[in-house]
This record gives sequence, C-alpha cells and structure tokens, in this order.
Amino acid sequence: MAEGEDGIGLGRVLQAVVIGVVIFGCLHFTACESIYIASASMAPTLKVGLSAFLDKVTLRFRDPARGDIICLVAPSGEHEEVVKRVIAIGGDTIELRAKTVVLNGKEIAEPYVRHTREKETLTGDNLAQMTVPPGHVFVLGDNRDESNDSSMWKDKSGQPDPFVPLSKVKGIVRGFY
Repeated sequence: MAEGEDGIGLGRVLQAVVIGVVIFGCLHFTACESIYIASASMAPTLKVGLSAFLDKVTLRFRDPARGDIICLVAPSGEHEEVVKRVIAIGGDTIELRAKTVVLNGKEIAEPYVRHTREKETLTGDNLAQMTVPPGHVFVLGDNRDESNDSSMWKDKSGQPDPFVPLSKVKGIVRGFY
C-alpha cells in the first residue's frame, strides 16, 4: 500500500511526534514542569514524595511575593534545586528572634511552620536585622529546625549568604498531586 492510500503515512506520524516533542520541550523549559519533593524541609505543607507543578510563567510578569513557595537553585556553591517559602523581598528588613520571624519590625504569624526541636537553640534561630537587597529574596523552609535555608547559608569563605538573587528562582510551586 503506498503512502496516502491508508490516509496516514509514516512521514505524517513522524512529523506529529516531532511536533509533540518540540511543544513538550518548549512547555517544560518555559511554562511548567513536574517536580518531586525530596526532603522534609517544607513539611507539613509539602510532604516527602509529593509531586507538584512548577509554574515558570507567573514570574515573567511579577517577582516572587511573600508567602510564595518557590523552587530555586540553592546559593553558596550548591547546585541542587530546593523548595522554600519566600519570607522577605527586596527592601524588607528581616530578623529572627528565638525562632520567631520579625519582618519590617513586626513579628509575623506563621501557622504553616513546624518546629521539631523547640527547646534547642539551633544555627539560624537568631539572626540580626538585615535588609534584603533589591532583586533578592529571603527564604525559609516550613520545617524550620530541619531546613537548610537563608537562615544558615554561607558563601565559600564562610560568611552568611542569606539572600537569593531572583535569577536563581526557577518558578512557583503549584498543583500538588
């Protein structure tokens, strides 16, 4: 049977497959992708093993907002992607006092936070007041006592490196399944 006699030729099938792969690739790199929650740093909000969609479009129209859960490339020489909550944005002052977040001079209510070692004083439980530079965010995990985040990140020389440049933010975590 010659191509065209059955209505669908091998060339058309290959063309459809190639177009599908290109569309999927474009969406994956520019619009959304599936991510897997691999650590307990965001528990109880995001449990280990949960899958979610990473929205890459929204941040083309606005910067991350306080409260957004984002995926980012961890600073300080780490090349892994991590998921954290935005606590402060450029221009905000941030301070941690005995595990309590003080944002712009006011303690904030954080009903999503878990402390597994409330009676222990851990690295990052107390941070002096700092101002988040423009074009950066300050992020924390919801499982504060088990999260490697802005409260403890250091640069290669061992100096605190708490602020994440917006260029390291990959997207907003949405659509858990």
